Amino acid sequence: MISAPYSSTSDTLPLPRRRGVPRLAALLGGAGTLLLLACAPAAADFRLCNRTDSRVGIAVGYKDGDAWATEGWWNVNANSCETLLRGDLVARYYYVYAVDYDLGGEWAGKAYMCTREKEFTIRGIQDCLARGYDRTGFFEVDTHEQRSWTVQLTEQSQPGTSTPGKVPIPPKAPERP
Repeated sequence: MISAPYSSTSDTLPLPRRRGVPRLAALLGGAGTLLLLACAPAAADFRLCNRTDSRVGIAVGYKDGDAWATEGWWNVNANSCETLLRGDLVARYYYVYAVDYDLGGEWAGKAYMCTREKEFTIRGIQDCLARGYDRTGFFEVDTHEQRSWTVQLTEQSQPGTSTPGKVPIPPKAPERP
């Protein structure tokens, strides 16, 4: 897994000062374009790109005011991207758990939060099992306080990439007689 900042802005150079009506018209046309770009909303979201050949399910954990929240599931097709949280990021750290629907395995970590098998929004990360939820390990994503961020979910075998803990789902323990 490589997480990399995503930015919808780019550096622009100032227009040179020139004289003459044709150049003034070109300048005004450029200013109109800049005005239209300034009015368009900037894409400031938390996104995930699935760079694998499998469909994956995604759950996200984050600080919501004074409390923790987890949400899921986003189903992200192979080699595609999905916006998970819309708007400016309000925290530096976000947490992600992903499961490979096609080949099995997961991208997990050591930050334990509550999930469930069906679509969910859960407030709080304490006492997951006692509250009827699953306790799931999420991996941390440090956004470096950027306004937007895109996580790149990759296979471990892809050169130049890494994933936090994609491991096979362990077999179920045998039932005791």
